[in-house]
Amino acid sequence: MTHRALCLVALLATPAVAQVKIDVSVQLPTITFQAPPPMVVVQPGVQVVEDYDDEVFFVDGWYWVRRNDRWYRTKDHRGGWVFVETRAVPVTIVKLPPGKYKHWKKHHDDDGDHGHGKSKGKKKH
Repeated sequence: MTHRALCLVALLATPAVAQVKIDVSVQLPTITFQAPPPMVVVQPGVQVVEDYDDEVFFVDGWYWVRRNDRWYRTKDHRGGWVFVETRAVPVTIVKLPPGKYKHWKKHHDDDGDHGHGKSKGKKKH
């Protein structure tokens, strides 16, 4: 066999490789603080970014966010989010109902408003 014929046989013997490209766009939070954002401790070992549009948790040195039942994490509060399998997410935040700590403020227990700016019948003197 000639060199050309050997190349043709080798090419035909190589299995075809199919490529599939799927683009998924998930808007993840962009926290616009140069320094780490202010946090509120919501339970032992769990903090949430204070009064923020997204529910961004801080646990075990990672920032965590949930989008459409999928979890993402980053070490840098400014970005770099990566998908994480649910089994790798701390159970302390997986079990939390979505939205429970959205817009949470440090004074949520002080006046009974739970961080939503409405007082429950308390008068300010």
